[in-house]
Amino acid sequence: MEKLTDTEIRLKGINALIAALGEVQAERFISLVLREPFDYTQWQQNLWQDVSLEELSQQAMLYRKLKV
Repeated sequence: MEKLTDTEIRLKGINALIAALGEVQAERFISLVLREPFDYTQWQQNLWQDVSLEELSQQAMLYRKLKV
């Protein structure tokens, strides 16, 4: 994986948001993120705390199978 500059990361992120949400919804998402205090690291630590590693793995495999 190549090392990206901060500007390249921002551009790729914006392009990914636009591809996934469209321009208007991407702008709305950015506005929501900037408006609300949000600690991504804390969110990630609490995201799967009630799910076992085995259950999470099974869910991921099922999701991947359904997406192919």
